[in-house]
Amino acid sequence: MELLPLVIQLIAGAIGGNAAGAVLKDKSLGALGNTIAGIIGGAVGGKLLGLLLGGAAAVDPAVVSGMNFTALIEQIAGGGIGGAVVVVLVGLVKGINKS
Repeated sequence: MELLPLVIQLIAGAIGGNAAGAVLKDKSLGALGNTIAGIIGGAVGGKLLGLLLGGAAAVDPAVVSGMNFTALIEQIAGGGIGGAVVVVLVGLVKGINKS
């Protein structure tokens, strides 16, 4: 397993989590909470998207000079979306516990 795809997913997850917290202020967990939940969601979301799409790391015409742009987009999208989803889900659970 390469480390770079995981790092990309974690960073994208943190960004996605903080973006979701900024847009949905009632679901926000605070800066640290959004970042931590986003990182967790980024790792899970990035891996799930890679599995669903069959992993673009195989033979891909987008490979240029050793850089697989399709896989990079998958990692960023999966991480960002996964991070945002986890922040919203945790925010929902947190809101249910307040009631």
